Amino acid sequence: MPSFGVCVRRITLCLAVAAFALPASAADRPPNVIFMMADDLGYGDLGCYGNEKIRTPHLDRMAGRGMRFTDHYTGFPVCAPSRCSLMTGYHAGHCYIRGNSKAPGRPSNYREEIYAGERPIPDETVTLAELFQDADYATAAIGKWGLGYVDSEGDPLAQGFDLYFGFVSQTHAHNHYPTFLRQNDETIRYQGNRRGLSDEVHSQDEFIRVAKGFITGNSNRPFFLYLPFTIPHVGIQVPEETLAEYAGEFKEEPYKKSRHYANHPQARAAYAAMITHMDRGIGELVSLVDKLGLTGDTIFIFTSDNGPAVERLAGTDSTFFNSSGGLRGRKRSLYEGGIREPLIVQWSGKVPAGTVSDLPTYFPDWMPTLVGLTGIGDGAMPADIDGIDFAPTLLGRPEDQVPHEFLYWEFTEGGHKQAVRRGKWKAIRPNTAKSLRTELYDLEDDPGETSDVAASHPAVVAELEAIMAREHTPSELFPLNGIDTPVK
Repeated sequence: MPSFGVCVRRITLCLAVAAFALPASAADRPPNVIFMMADDLGYGDLGCYGNEKIRTPHLDRMAGRGMRFTDHYTGFPVCAPSRCSLMTGYHAGHCYIRGNSKAPGRPSNYREEIYAGERPIPDETVTLAELFQDADYATAAIGKWGLGYVDSEGDPLAQGFDLYFGFVSQTHAHNHYPTFLRQNDETIRYQGNRRGLSDEVHSQDEFIRVAKGFITGNSNRPFFLYLPFTIPHVGIQVPEETLAEYAGEFKEEPYKKSRHYANHPQARAAYAAMITHMDRGIGELVSLVDKLGLTGDTIFIFTSDNGPAVERLAGTDSTFFNSSGGLRGRKRSLYEGGIREPLIVQWSGKVPAGTVSDLPTYFPDWMPTLVGLTGIGDGAMPADIDGIDFAPTLLGRPEDQVPHEFLYWEFTEGGHKQAVRRGKWKAIRPNTAKSLRTELYDLEDDPGETSDVAASHPAVVAELEAIMAREHTPSELFPLNGIDTPVK
């Protein structure tokens, strides 16, 4: 792994030489990757996933030009560990970060713009970004990081990125009109922002601006652009011009102001507008890539880090928008609504257009899959990761696809939980701290997990419980109550 100093020194070199590098031939050039991830977007929040209230024309068009997945899952039902699973290829029972955990001993004073940051991933961690960097890709992370504070082992510049721009701390990211953002080792100030419902500079617009510059500056070499957006995570804040597109469309209902978030008088309209605003920015990136003649050389990926926010938090209304798409549960839940996410992949000429896959996949799969699609880093990829390569499915060769034997999750917040999916069967322990009783659902007949059939299938329950026991590796930082400690 490159040292922090080496990563910092690479920034100027990578960005400076990009404009002068000779273009590779189409046959020799490995594909670019633009990985876009929403924050707290539900399975049902996009038009191409059935939403009839929120307009997402650019993502819908991307789905029509590529492949849409019906059974793609995140690694965890909350932010930081989900990102850890994505970056490292490990499932919840093996990840280093398994919950939203602030860095110990770090000062924090929001009024003075001091954000402690999250517990950092260790220096020896092999990240997806490092595999790309070591393969001479230009690499950038633009958006919300959440895996370590500035100058820590988990600093994005120390974990494989030449350029970082955005919120290093995810707590800082709860405000879309920040007074500052970080760009590498600099603080970028926004003097006109006052944390209002609509201010001068929206963070999403800045993410798109910097992303455009990175794409343009590296158009003559392969690049990996990771875009962990903060939309539609609360607070509910959106530019007035986008909010106006939904003026009067929905009957608004007031909610009690929370301690951290301001009351938006048009909360439903603003939530829909946030997603439309994100969609418009994505359209700008796709248009730029097309203008640069890179569409056939670029893999576009869009997904979300976990399910929608809990009901009415800061005015969100996941019931009104059917954000979970009819699935049970929301963020922080291991029921389907908390972990099943949209996934759209477009690669013109390679991924068959207008196709839909029901292959069960999840965040640990991205490391081996992107290695498979691009040819980078195969020898450096850790041998013990939990993901599978689903490139055969993406490339229209389902007959060559080796599926998962199972998918495993655990989560150490809100009662502590375990879940496993094998084929059509989904087993879940919703609160291991109080009971190890296992619920069982047939996802083919009951995707909404409304009917627990554990009593009718004791052998299946026993088999899935054995997987839970085998796949959980105890963590001193994130003990699983009821499993690593006695049931209370």
